[in-house]
Amino acid sequence: MTSRMKINDESSRPIGVFDSGIGGLTVVKELNRLLPNEKIIYFGDTARVPYGNKSKETVIHYSLQVAYFLMKKKIKMLVIACNTASSVSLPTLKRHFHIPILGVIEPGAKSAIAASRTDNVGVIGTLGTVKSNSYKKALKKIKRSVKVYQHACPLFVHLAEDGWNKNKIAQMISDEYLKSFKGKNIDSLILGCTHYPILKQVIQNSAGKKVKLIDSGRETAKEVNRILQKKCLLNIHKKTEKNHSIFYVSDFPHKFKDVSQRFLSKELKHVHKVKL
Repeated sequence: MTSRMKINDESSRPIGVFDSGIGGLTVVKELNRLLPNEKIIYFGDTARVPYGNKSKETVIHYSLQVAYFLMKKKIKMLVIACNTASSVSLPTLKRHFHIPILGVIEPGAKSAIAASRTDNVGVIGTLGTVKSNSYKKALKKIKRSVKVYQHACPLFVHLAEDGWNKNKIAQMISDEYLKSFKGKNIDSLILGCTHYPILKQVIQNSAGKKVKLIDSGRETAKEVNRILQKKCLLNIHKKTEKNHSIFYVSDFPHKFKDVSQRFLSKELKHVHKVKL
């Protein structure tokens, strides 16, 4: 009886999600879609964004600070919704904490390999993510014979945050970035930044109908679902207003409400500014 009560108590705990900014809200959106009963506690380190231009030691330090903050909220699982932190901090966080911890890179890499029939996979991301070769390493670890083609698309972040995701300028920029993949015979393309799903339609237009876009946020949500099921940690109780998701940021950036609403596809309530 005590064991069953303990399991139920743990399953009702929230899932912690963090990102260097607000791009990780696209991961939260997928978690809400796939796991509507789960409460999310999100932390966006908006005062110190981006992580991509910071040293490895600094990113690990920031990640540990955020993780300790979320652990105090008694989370049952931690999702690193940041490509840089996923590639740099994941091993350290797994050593420090004894709850399931998942990054966005491995789920995206697994899905890309499964979707590809040519073993030619494309990766687009920020300059930091592409330079780190984090996706390339993950893909090669799964299948050594895979050929990986990468291209940095830094302007996509600004287009997504400004809501320029469906106009001619966005399409022109996307076409320019993705022309580097022409002739490479790629059939799956990893969206290696949590901002990029906002631009999915223009990216698909540039890549062509035969190329499957791999949304790392969506694949991460699927993996979260699998892990929670395996560990009997799925929340079976319906989420109520009383048990709502909570969002924390380390600073309120310009137009925060507008941008976050665009990423989450609904009004963002219960946002708190905290100092770590």
